[in-house]
Amino acid sequence: MDRYSQIDNKNQREIVLLKGFPCIWGKCSFCDYIEDNSTLEYEMNKLNFDVLKNITGKYKVLEVINSGSCFELPKATLEKIKEIIKEKKIEKLFLESHWCYKNRLKEMRDYFEIPIVFKIGVESFDYDFRNKFLNKNAKFKTPEDVKKYFDSPCMMVGIKGQTKEMIDKDMEIVLKYFNHATINIFINNTTKLERDDSLVAWFKEKYEFLNNNENIEVLYNNTDFGVGD
Repeated sequence: MDRYSQIDNKNQREIVLLKGFPCIWGKCSFCDYIEDNSTLEYEMNKLNFDVLKNITGKYKVLEVINSGSCFELPKATLEKIKEIIKEKKIEKLFLESHWCYKNRLKEMRDYFEIPIVFKIGVESFDYDFRNKFLNKNAKFKTPEDVKKYFDSPCMMVGIKGQTKEMIDKDMEIVLKYFNHATINIFINNTTKLERDDSLVAWFKEKYEFLNNNENIEVLYNNTDFGVGD
């Protein structure tokens, strides 16, 4: 499992994949990522501290991810991240959170005392697809609802059951409302959901221009950021 990497193309930054406590929701139908969580706090901190030693401050920007939300990272790990931010003179931080923590984001902003780009796993702005099919439990109604709290939606493309019309609408919303977004192309995993290869091929052709958009990061494989397995 690779847990440290440097992203040297768009939005240059260092990125670490840490271990956290179980995801507060943990029931998304497409996700087996939560298997990377733990309840053994000492072991989590030990691993996280070792990973965090890799941070150099090269880009002055750091992204911290885990198998859930940043609020599920152990307290000692958060303290270590804050220490490294000061030591390495990090100026901007990327974090991710589930919708259910929307009213607690200010806690993290106040704690780290530097600008934070908050990501959220939206997957799709189609309400029924997001909540009934993907079981996301993110029950916002409009893009404005998301933008009120979060800076960067993470979208999902290429699942059987998804339609071109859904994806077109999602891309229209992303480009209209947000300054940054991540598009994840679905890769078959241990869940029951299946990749729609024809839909992926259509997306790659129609939305190839996103590769040249500095604010949109398209992950054709789930390890394109250099972390994960």
